[in-house]
Amino acid sequence: MDVDGKLGRRIADLRQERGLTLDAVAASSGLSRATLSRIERGETSATAASLGQLAKAFSIPMAAFFGGAEPEGNALLSAPLQPVWRDPETGFLRRSLSPAAAGYRGSLIEGEIPAGQTVAYPDTPIAGLEHHLVLVSGQLEVTIGDEIHILSEGDCLRFSLYSGNSYKALGDHPARYYLCVIQP
Repeated sequence: MDVDGKLGRRIADLRQERGLTLDAVAASSGLSRATLSRIERGETSATAASLGQLAKAFSIPMAAFFGGAEPEGNALLSAPLQPVWRDPETGFLRRSLSPAAAGYRGSLIEGEIPAGQTVAYPDTPIAGLEHHLVLVSGQLEVTIGDEIHILSEGDCLRFSLYSGNSYKALGDHPARYYLCVIQP
């Protein structure tokens, strides 16, 4: 199964585990029922923005879409098994180095945003979601609510989310970073 198919299956499983209808999730996420249905069937690619809306609707960190089904105690996740996903809207590349898993509150991702692109989330899925972002290369503008932070290579920004947020790759090069996310 391809990445979109696995992602769609995970969203459908989360919805069914909670006993929610497509209409209920569509209403709480702001996505249309038709779009949600196509995402679940793997017929269309979810965007970073739509995944953010679904994470808010399910009250889960976005990392739960890329993991969470692994058994507790699975310590080693070799590189070929780390889920990789690309946002069809922005080209944002997300690799789940340490996806969400039973028994763990944190996850670690590697992200790469193409030059000039912005990845934006209108709200946080969970209030107080802790983030530690280290910029590996490029330059990144991080907006958290109305605070703007400009990061250069090697900078670390740590924050807890209580509002919308966005990430923009500044300059002529992509912004590549590591992000640790910890549930409150």
